[in-house]
Amino acid sequence: MSEIATIFSILGVFLLGAMSPGPSFVVVSRIAVSGERTDGLAAALGMSVGGFIFASIAVAGLTALLMQVAWLDISLRLAGGAYLLWIGIKIWRGAANPVQIANDMPTHQGSSRRAFVRALLVQLANPKTAIFYASMFAAMLPASPPFWMLIVLPPLLFCIEFVWYAIVAFAFSSRKPRSAYLHSKQWIDRAAGAVVGALGVKLLIEGMRAAR
Repeated sequence: MSEIATIFSILGVFLLGAMSPGPSFVVVSRIAVSGERTDGLAAALGMSVGGFIFASIAVAGLTALLMQVAWLDISLRLAGGAYLLWIGIKIWRGAANPVQIANDMPTHQGSSRRAFVRALLVQLANPKTAIFYASMFAAMLPASPPFWMLIVLPPLLFCIEFVWYAIVAFAFSSRKPRSAYLHSKQWIDRAAGAVVGALGVKLLIEGMRAAR
């Protein structure tokens, strides 16, 4: 397979990975539907920056260290699980609270920054994302890839993730999805909180099992 074809294959696999349902999709869609469109785009940017960080780490070969040093992997699973569980509980507890739509109230200063930080932390809190990047690179990159390929992959993967999550942000900040969300906010938020919290519990259990 040519080097260009290899790059397109990797991009296709990572696009499918980004499109699969998970906490990243839940967080971006929820931010977009309950805030301004710029908040959703900021969350998309946060997810993409997190993906860029993981891609850069994988390219540098540092993820191999994570897979070999048991205490570091356990620590990341416990910390990431605790953070995702906290986010899930927070979403669940706020499910019954009414939402003021951004178009009907003054813009909150710093809301986009908070959306960016939350999305970035959710992305970085899942060590399985780092393992996914490392395993895909190990499986799909040639044994001795050219240096230019290692340089261009992280920014290309950043673009792939940002485009997808920007599409999610635009879709869920539109009128019909927003109306549907407001109509069923309590149940949607509880489902979102349960999904994120369940992943957090799963990571905590895996970390505690690995620590034994």
